[in-house]
Amino acid sequence: MDLNSLNAKFKKVAGGASTVFNRAVQFTEEKLGTAEKTELDAQFENLMQRSDKTKLWTETILKQTDALLQPNPNQRMEDLLYEKLEKKKKDRITQYEILGNAMIDAGNDFGPGTSYGNALVKCGQAQIQIGNAERVFVTSTANNFLQPLSNFLEGDMKTILKEKKILETKRLDLDACKSRLRKAKSLTSQSQAASSHPYNMAEDDLAKAETDLRIAQSEFDRQAEITRILLDGINSTHAHHLRCLNEFIEAQMTFFAQCQQYMVDLQRQLGGYSVGGGSSSNNNISSGTLPAPLHPSAPPSIEVTAPTPTEKRQAKALYDYDAADSSELSLLADELIMVYKVQGLDPDWLMAERGSQRGKVPVTYLKVLE
Repeated sequence: MDLNSLNAKFKKVAGGASTVFNRAVQFTEEKLGTAEKTELDAQFENLMQRSDKTKLWTETILKQTDALLQPNPNQRMEDLLYEKLEKKKKDRITQYEILGNAMIDAGNDFGPGTSYGNALVKCGQAQIQIGNAERVFVTSTANNFLQPLSNFLEGDMKTILKEKKILETKRLDLDACKSRLRKAKSLTSQSQAASSHPYNMAEDDLAKAETDLRIAQSEFDRQAEITRILLDGINSTHAHHLRCLNEFIEAQMTFFAQCQQYMVDLQRQLGGYSVGGGSSSNNNISSGTLPAPLHPSAPPSIEVTAPTPTEKRQAKALYDYDAADSSELSLLADELIMVYKVQGLDPDWLMAERGSQRGKVPVTYLKVLE
């Protein structure tokens, strides 16, 4: 390498070091209140503040939603590690499925032919259904809500932060040039007053300071425009995140609706199972049987004019009802059946006949006709 190349490289390094030093000096003097600082216009400042808020709250919502979907912090850390290593996350069984499998195993061990064993199996199946629905909800939320927010933070927001940092360095360079120009003007005035010579070095410094200021101002204005364009894009980001939020709420509504339906079906299936130990003092349990299940559309309390023990009356089924066991009779909404009381039967139930079929039915599913 020749001497000229070495000199050029040295000047470049020295110039870069000088620029960094000038920025540090300008920053320190601003903090001490001894140097002026170029202020951005109010609209630009509002855009900057809005981008900061967007970053802060997007990170917070992302973190809290992730915690909602995966409450276990250790598993969240494991998922994060797999994500950093760009590996596929483990397909974990949900807590509902774990509970459901335990109930099914217990029910099979007690015997699915027993009331308790059969009830455990049915409860376990319902828990597994909820677990499957939860898995779909988590996947939908991750793909349609978390991923877009994460992509924004890793993409557009990182670009905005980078350009804002460049703008700050350009602003420091500009203010440092303004400070040098003021000093050069002061030295030139002093030199001209002290010397009658038509030329002095202070004038060269003044010309160079003016040139550096024009260049710094141009670079600052160009960077400010680039940053402003990126900050204006936050509006479209909010609109996109709003669409993602709607998809999250729809997925959540679907999940909750499925859970409610599974529980309503389960309650209806368990309604006729007998509980051992005879009668209970609890108002909700009478004559050793569970109270009749309420249909989701039925009023909480309904008065039914039941026939006498020896009298058969016609009744209309208000809702569909699936028999839980062979002692019950399934119903179809709007069908007509014959009902009557049986001694020893829970008052929340009536005996019903449909042709040769016979079984008990819950009174809340019936309208006894006059």
